[in-house]
Amino acid sequence: WFRCNSIPMLRSHINMQMAPVPAQGFGNFFEGDCYISPNIIEACQSIDIHYWIGKTSSQDEQGSAAIYVTQLDEFLGGSPVQHREVQGCESPRFRSYFKNGLIYKKGGVASGFHHVDTNVYNVLRLLHVKGRKHVTATEVEVSWNSFNNGDIFLLDVGKAIVQWNGPQSNRREKLKAVLLAQDIRDRERGGRAQIGVVEGGDERDSPELMNVMTTVLGQKPAQLKPATADDQPNLAQNNSVRLYHVFENSGNLVVQEVATQPLTQDLLRSGDCYILDQKGSSVMVWKGKHASQEERREALNRAVGYIKAKNYPPSTSVEVMSEGGESAMFKHLFKSWREKGQTQGLGLHARPDLAAQQRMVDDASGDIKVWRIENLELAEVDPSTYGQFYGGDCYLVLYSYQRSHQLQHILYMWQGRHATTDEITACAYQAVNIDNKYNGAPVQVRVVMGKEPRHFLAIFKGKLLIFEGGTGRPGAVNPNPAARLFQVRGTSEMNTKATEVPSRASSLNTNDVFLLKTDHKCYLWYGKGCNGDERVMGRAISDVLSRQDKQVVMEGQEPAEFWVALGGKAPYASDKRLQTEEPRHSPRLFECSNQTGQFRMTEVDDFDQSDLDEEDVMLLDTWEEVRGSYRAPGGPMSSPPLYRVHGIGQSPKPSTPSSPSTPRTPTSLRTPSSVSVAWSSQSSGSGTYVNPKLLINQDPSDLPDGVDPTQKEDYLSDVDFENLLGTTRLDFHRLPKWRQNDLKKKAGLF
Repeated sequence: WFRCNSIPMLRSHINMQMAPVPAQGFGNFFEGDCYISPNIIEACQSIDIHYWIGKTSSQDEQGSAAIYVTQLDEFLGGSPVQHREVQGCESPRFRSYFKNGLIYKKGGVASGFHHVDTNVYNVLRLLHVKGRKHVTATEVEVSWNSFNNGDIFLLDVGKAIVQWNGPQSNRREKLKAVLLAQDIRDRERGGRAQIGVVEGGDERDSPELMNVMTTVLGQKPAQLKPATADDQPNLAQNNSVRLYHVFENSGNLVVQEVATQPLTQDLLRSGDCYILDQKGSSVMVWKGKHASQEERREALNRAVGYIKAKNYPPSTSVEVMSEGGESAMFKHLFKSWREKGQTQGLGLHARPDLAAQQRMVDDASGDIKVWRIENLELAEVDPSTYGQFYGGDCYLVLYSYQRSHQLQHILYMWQGRHATTDEITACAYQAVNIDNKYNGAPVQVRVVMGKEPRHFLAIFKGKLLIFEGGTGRPGAVNPNPAARLFQVRGTSEMNTKATEVPSRASSLNTNDVFLLKTDHKCYLWYGKGCNGDERVMGRAISDVLSRQDKQVVMEGQEPAEFWVALGGKAPYASDKRLQTEEPRHSPRLFECSNQTGQFRMTEVDDFDQSDLDEEDVMLLDTWEEVRGSYRAPGGPMSSPPLYRVHGIGQSPKPSTPSSPSTPRTPTSLRTPSSVSVAWSSQSSGSGTYVNPKLLINQDPSDLPDGVDPTQKEDYLSDVDFENLLGTTRLDFHRLPKWRQNDLKKKAGLF
């Protein structure tokens, strides 16, 4: 994280420099400066560069920051998405990086205030805290005139931080402010400052703290300013999306409209640059890979010029991206989006995600060194066994590569599912030792068994073999079952791995290649849904597992001994819908609120469990299921499936309908993946599901009104569902249809 600042020189011009911000200063922003914050996820597979503009920063500083961003973008190969952030109007993604909030501080480098000192107590400032989800704290005049009844204020006097809660502030705002105060105490005071809380309207209950406040501020006036809204609803309609071709002609900026929604991908030409305008709510710049170097460098400046020409607010959101590195929101604004290299055909894993591969740190041709944790110490792994990982072990994988003639390192920490707590702890400890050996240069990436990132797969060149248990330690005696079954997924050396699964017929899947190793033979099983590339990779990795001759078995032509090795025939995943290609998407979390007087859904970036707001409804979109989270009165957080998602043209059915006595209101929503979502659940802590006794072994004519006799399970509460069917609702819907029906018959729901 860097701050871009101006340093006065002896000559009459200003020399712009980029200086690193110390860790204790993260989240503190001087209003007179500009900052650059790169965010790199999973070893550079996703890169965002944010540059932040303080409201009193100079035009020279802003221009300097833009230049540094362009240079950093070029250094990273042009793949990052650039974001322009303006003080007070930062994007949710940027705010999500600072969980405890942003602090706006007066001044900047030019005024002499250029860093955050630790253990310094000669401080006097008043911070105005706003926000429920993402908190901002702005330095204001140290006076009662700065207070209002709806917000929270922190009076920081160095050795004490007094939090004053406005009478109309809510519980979540108070909690966020406490976390911010604790963060200031720990990072700026070395944990030595005292924190106290005063409830506005009940100041008499905190006489000692009020004594501190009145000593600094004087007597509290009888009336304070009324509460102000945290944010104003954005009335801009995003359904008016226009695409413009932007170029220079004889030194003049030319903006030529290309099309309006619906937009198609073929409108974008690789030799040009474009601006996509969402009616002023945001501006996105797309740089074609064959556009001139000058056009690519000027893309950000042209976006700012476009905003000025359109008389949009200076705070308008700006994103800049290159061809092949488009953000998810950019692609969602097009009628359809197809990744280059995407192929048609059967198989859930039938195509490599080429766009993601292009954004990896390199082409995986670097050097590898692997250690295993043995007796809590590092033990080098025999290079002939590189790529073989056992679920009872932990490994450290050091990957080294060249970039811009400089040696770079990534240190992967692979944790087996059955490794002990001591081994996992030792793995982290030894990672620090290796990191220190390389002077802190390696980028550390934690890898959980079964969740290996794409670059990790790529460095083993299609020979990644994962055993469920056991250990790779020399001389160790591992369990030697009569049969071992491995599922192979991948279409090239860049994305293939073989993972051990239970050696039974139900583990098979019609879309994949499987390896079955017995004492006497090794079978190579090809499901009907796999393609030629998957078969090639299956055969290649089979040589790692066994030197025996391989017997190819086509689905439906298995010999009897094949089934005997698996313990007999049994149904397995063979639903034809699994053979269709489905795009991969990351889950998304949305906050639903009517706080501003309008119902709004706001996406939460970089989310974790702490982002669940107990006072709002939250929607988690996994692209296969949409789940809602809310707190029932007096009860725990609940997250039943709220919606069943259907492709366009299909008839939506209620996923968890209300009871017959509760009116159901059909809802028409459209997700970015262009699927219809209908019928909201009305379940709550008071209970609105149907009593199981009214469903079990009942004829259709005897069912309560409105109950679909073919979907009785949808009318059960989560507890009744699991008690009757023996599985969770989510796992149930992942089962093949025949298995669902079998469970329903046993439960009396068929």
